[in-house]
Parts: sequence; structure tokens; C-alpha cells
Amino acid sequence: MGNVMVIPAKRQVGNTARMRDNEKPKLRVAAYCRVSTDSDEQATSYEAQVEHYTEFIQKNPEWEFAGIYADDGISGTNTKNRDEFNRMIEECEAGNIDMIITKSISRFARNTLDCLKYIRQLKEKNIPVFFEKEAINTMDAKGEVLITIMASLAQQESQSLSQNVKLGLQFRYQNGQVQVNHNHFLGYTKDADGNLIIDPEQAEVVKRIYREYLEGSSMDKIAAGLEKDGILTGAGKTKWWASTVKKILTNEKYIGDALLQKTYTTDFLNKTRVKNNGIVPQYYVEGNHEAIIPKDIYLQVQEELVRRRVVKTSANGKKRSYSCNHCFAQIVVCGDCGEMFRRIHWNNRGCKSIVWRCISRLEPGLECHARTVNETILEDVVVQAINKLLGDKSTYQAQLQQNIAKVIREAQQTTADGIDERLQELQKELLKKANNKEAYDEIADEIFKLREQRQQNTVDTAARDAQIGRINELQDYIKDQDATLTEFDEALVKRWLKQITVFEDHFTVELKSGLTIDIEG
Repeated sequence: MGNVMVIPAKRQVGNTARMRDNEKPKLRVAAYCRVSTDSDEQATSYEAQVEHYTEFIQKNPEWEFAGIYADDGISGTNTKNRDEFNRMIEECEAGNIDMIITKSISRFARNTLDCLKYIRQLKEKNIPVFFEKEAINTMDAKGEVLITIMASLAQQESQSLSQNVKLGLQFRYQNGQVQVNHNHFLGYTKDADGNLIIDPEQAEVVKRIYREYLEGSSMDKIAAGLEKDGILTGAGKTKWWASTVKKILTNEKYIGDALLQKTYTTDFLNKTRVKNNGIVPQYYVEGNHEAIIPKDIYLQVQEELVRRRVVKTSANGKKRSYSCNHCFAQIVVCGDCGEMFRRIHWNNRGCKSIVWRCISRLEPGLECHARTVNETILEDVVVQAINKLLGDKSTYQAQLQQNIAKVIREAQQTTADGIDERLQELQKELLKKANNKEAYDEIADEIFKLREQRQQNTVDTAARDAQIGRINELQDYIKDQDATLTEFDEALVKRWLKQITVFEDHFTVELKSGLTIDIEG
């Protein structure tokens, strides 16, 4: 066997897509620039980078200028939305770039996986990336080892920066400093100092949504009405969804308060945000800005949301859910079996009418002989009940005064004295332990319990205030109304009626104010 002489490979730089024999063209060099914010200072940095690399490439006689690819104002933790970066990679794949220059690894990518993915992808095409700050050329033997280390450091830096942002936000939250994106927030805009202020025209839309919902309209119906009237959403869209209406009905910011950190970032690399179910702290700021909706109206809406959502269990153990927007829905009850009555379009021997019938009679296997009631009869029962109030004003007003006294007595028995003071003490203790990295589970548990008590107390107080308001309103109505009712008024049912119980020979009308009135029939 003869001697074997090894001819070492000659290291060549340049895109393999255009290499030809005996050809040594100039390297087509491109630069990649990126700045991470849209501030004036960073914009200047962006322009400086473009100018620097244009001059840097053009002064090298072996290089040919292949362009500047620059992404302005986009985070570097992933390459999903970096249009110029992705266009540059496409140009490399097409054989139009031989080398890339960039300022540093953190400018190229802060995600180790992304960084190494693209470096290896380019290396397969014989395209080096030169990182100026670290003086690393990815085609050198030591290049990938150094790249792996440096990219890992860059990822830690990004994680550290993300954590610092979170801590900064939490510090501002603890001090009641609220940041609200008003661009998609129907009803509000911001003044010159960045404070939330009411947009009068949009605020009327918010009030309309709350009013219509309390009047019995479904979220779908409200959305359809707004869309029909050409009213735009907070995001400026013409299309309204039931989910959009629900967000408005459940947003505490409309009563002037703000719940902060409803969502949080789970992954600093891809910016994934999820609903906060207690994983990280939340902060509730009361009286942060001017309210559009009074607190009692807001709480009535929350009660109505629960009423329509909750599945009720009737007397015979059957579960019933809210399925009708009619004013009599879920308030007409059978005096025989305790079941609810359901609205039915009835065709009895060719005579069409709308009736209400006990659900037990509509389902097989259930025994109930309650009568079927025509809807016009129920309407007449309501008219008679109201007229009975008006016909004996002194008796019913005296009962209403007793009901007010009872509500006030109950309110005095349950107060929130001491809860707020204790919460303030625990908050300070919690922050102190957190700063010293001590365990604070017991304190956190007590805070949660006290907050639940305080929240329940607030709900109870609002419910009592609403009850007193309803009683006073009914008293004023009785006092001011001289003439009797001559026709049915659906609004009165929604405002005052709690339940109508159907018996064989009479009806019992129960009002939200606590009065009960028997009507024969």
C-alpha cells in the first residue's frame, strides 16, 4: 500500500447555494439590528446601528453589502413576530446572503433554543454569524461551545429582566398605582396625566347594557340591539358578542374599583398569559377612579348573573335552570308540589293561547294536578295585587315600615368593624416576611379568610341597602299613585315581584319588599 497524503480541507466561508469551482466572489454580508423598546433613546440607538453596519460592511474590500435587516420595538425573546429577522433567514435560504453581522447574542436572540436553531440552520448553509460584542464567529471551532454558554446567559438575563418587570408591577400594585389599557375599555379615556376619566358618550352605552340586563334582556339580545344601532365596542368593532357584554357586566372598574393582576405570565419566553386563580397575588384598589355604574346597581347585576346561571332544585328534587327571559320566568310556583311553572304556547281544540303550567305535569312519571293558568290571568293577578296596595295604603305602608326596621336590626348584628384594621396589619406583616424570604402561609390564610368575610359583609350590606331602597321606592309609589292600575305593566313585575304561588282557589303574590298579598281566583 502506497503512502497516503492528507490534503486538509480549505476553510471557505460563503453560502453553499452559490459556490462554484474556481470562483471566489466577494462575501455578501448583511447586518441584523434590533432595539427592544419604542422610546426616543432606543430609536436613536436603532438609527445608529443601521448607520454603523452600513459603513462597517462597505469599507471591507472583500465584502459586498447585502442589506440591513432591522426590527424596531419588538421583544427578542422569540422570533415569532420579528418580520425582518425572518425575512433575513429566508434570504439566506435563497442563497442571497453569505454572512451575518450583529451586535450581540442578546440582539440576535435571548432564547437559547431559537439562537442555536438558527445558528445551526445557517451553519448548514456555510453562513457564519459574527457577534461583534462577544467577538464570536459561529464558524470557528470554539464558536458553538461559546454560543451555547453565551446564549444561556442571555436567556438568564431575559428571565431576570422579566422578573424585575413583575416585581416593579407588584410594587406599584401594592401602592395602588393602577395601569389600565383604556384603548379597549368602553366608557373611559385618559387625561393628560394618564388618569382614567369618563367618556360621556361611551358611558351611556355601558349604562344601557346594565339597564337592559336588569330589565330581563339576555346578553345575546343586548349584543344584537347594540349592533343594530351601529354602536361600536370598546375596541372600535361593529360586531358585538355575548361574551363582550358579559365582560362589561362583570368588570369592577365600572364602579370605580380595580382588581389588579387578573392574569399573569407563565413563560417569559413566549409571553404566555393565563387567568390568575390565586397562583400569584391580586390587588383590589377601591375608589381608584370615577364610577359609571352605582355599586348597588352593579351588585344587583351580579345577583342576576348568579340567578340565571344557578341551577335551582325544586321541591321534588328536580334541577331547573334559567331558560326564559319572560318577566314571569322562575317566579311562578306551584302551591301543590312546589315546582316552577313553565310558559307554553297551547293549542287547545284549535284555540291558541299562552299558558303557564306546572313542570311536574309536563314530565312523565311526576304526579301533580295543579291547574293550568292562562298568561292573561297572571297579568290580571298582578294588577289586582298592586291595586290592593293602593286601596289600603295605610295598612301596607305600616307593614313596610316594620320591614325596614327589621332589615336595620339585622344590619346592626353583623358589622365589619375591625376587619379592615386587621387586614392592614397582616398586609404589613406579609410584606415584611416576603422581603425577608420567610414563610408566610399562616398570614396568607388569615388574609384570605378575612377578605372573604369582608366581601360577604359588603355583599350583605349592599343587599340590605337594596332591600331598604326597594321598600322606600314602593312606599313612595303607594303614596304618590292616586289612580288604580288599568293595565298590566311588565316593568312593575321586574321591579317588585319576587314570587307568585298558584293554588287551586287563589294566588299569593310575594313582593321583594317582604309584603304578601292574596288574590282570589
